[in-house]
Amino acid sequence: MNELDTILAYHERSKHRPERYAAGPEALDWEAQPNPFREFAGSPKTRLPLAADTPETGFDRLLRPGAVPSQPLSIASVSMLLELSLAISAWKEYGPDRWALRCNPSSGNLHPTEAYVLCRGIPGLADGLHHYLCLDHSLELRCRFAPVAGPASLQVGLSSVSWREAWKYGERAFRYCQHDAGHALGALRYAAAALGWTARLYDGISSAELSRLLGVDRNEDYAGVEPEEAELLIGIGPEADVPLPEALEWFGRPNRLDLHPMYDWPAIGEVAAASRKPATEPARWTPAPLPPLARIEDLPAATLFRQRRSAQHFDRAGQLDAAALYRMLDALLPRDAAPWDVWGFEPRLHPLLFVHRVSGLAPGLYALPRTEAAAARLRRAMRRDFLWIRPEGCPAHIPLHRLMQAQTGHAARTLSCHQAIAADGAFSLAMLAEFEEPLAAAPWRYRQLFWEAGLIGQVLYLEAEAAGVRGTGIGCYFDDACHELFGLAGNGFQSLYHFTVGTPLVDERIASRPPYPASRRS
Repeated sequence: MNELDTILAYHERSKHRPERYAAGPEALDWEAQPNPFREFAGSPKTRLPLAADTPETGFDRLLRPGAVPSQPLSIASVSMLLELSLAISAWKEYGPDRWALRCNPSSGNLHPTEAYVLCRGIPGLADGLHHYLCLDHSLELRCRFAPVAGPASLQVGLSSVSWREAWKYGERAFRYCQHDAGHALGALRYAAAALGWTARLYDGISSAELSRLLGVDRNEDYAGVEPEEAELLIGIGPEADVPLPEALEWFGRPNRLDLHPMYDWPAIGEVAAASRKPATEPARWTPAPLPPLARIEDLPAATLFRQRRSAQHFDRAGQLDAAALYRMLDALLPRDAAPWDVWGFEPRLHPLLFVHRVSGLAPGLYALPRTEAAAARLRRAMRRDFLWIRPEGCPAHIPLHRLMQAQTGHAARTLSCHQAIAADGAFSLAMLAEFEEPLAAAPWRYRQLFWEAGLIGQVLYLEAEAAGVRGTGIGCYFDDACHELFGLAGNGFQSLYHFTVGTPLVDERIASRPPYPASRRS
């Protein structure tokens, strides 16, 4: 099969259905869970200073271009970037069990995403490629670069260890790895904004070149251990050229994460190979001007980033004000501001909402087309009996449409693999992707559609925290049953991610501990 056929076949076989779930392990031995931390034995290590308590930039300010002064590039500021985006945010304890939470969310808290820092001319850091080890907040030098003249530069590359997700989720794991890459992209963009920095996605680079830059194509290093798949590269600050360094010396070997793997999922390797990207021209889509986001209480961004959690249960008595919902939806619209200024592509994902408990907004099904062209396509593709009515009181620039007034809790719960969390909150949503058209032109866009879904999810996570509620990504849902509810047929549109927001119920039996020893704080 060609690349597109392979991708479409994978997407179809990895769907959950009411009569059967996508192929996965028959049982899980939690005592044998893969190591959540990749390390490179033999690599010189640089301990990073812990100083994320230092910046007091308000979350609302960093979404307004030019409102935050730019910090100089230094080991301290690079450390803050990583601590606010990819670091451990807390350790949790329940009885004898202990596990880490991170600023960037992950399906099942399994964290397949690895991060690499490429830097030049930054005081305190060697010019080279460094692996970020969040376990002790350090950088492991993987490769030393030949010295070159020029200003300081900083890039962050992301890769995925698919086995971390496949261990639990089987064939569907490739989807979740891409969600997590999108979440990490959003987390990095928000953290960069808190330091007054710009960020851009190097969307023109090929997968092969990125693999070379990150060193994940070094088969001699990865022999006998779980491989990494190069995902994306982000430039931080004004230096926009893709680095093409001359490697002087390589260091370290990656650790093995699972000593006794019990399953093999060839479909993941097949779709990974089929969705690797060639070199392309950079994307140049520009969003239309929009009014600034409604002001909210200016909570410290650093606090918000590190308190982000995935809710486990919701209080069905909780209500969300319509103004708070409109602020969240407004934050999903493409703007020339963080985090959307990192994304140079035309939006292809459009939320379909199940509104349950929003004061001032009738329960029912709603749609938020994020471009005018998508609104027309959706109306043609969806059920003919949908109303497409603009809710009274919704700001004029937010393209929210009521499709049907109804109690939608039962449908939301059923579609999300019978999970109560999809029905017990204020609202849940499905992220519907324009699917067939972008993939026919460029099959490698398959990964990017999931990245966009993860980026939307990251916005919702932080906006929910800012509103005093909490969100949760939902990767388990019945794909085609969701499409059928909205009258969608074929591959023109596909739901790629679900999400829910509500008033959380917190299990007080679970203790929370600091992410790093107090003695390491500056």
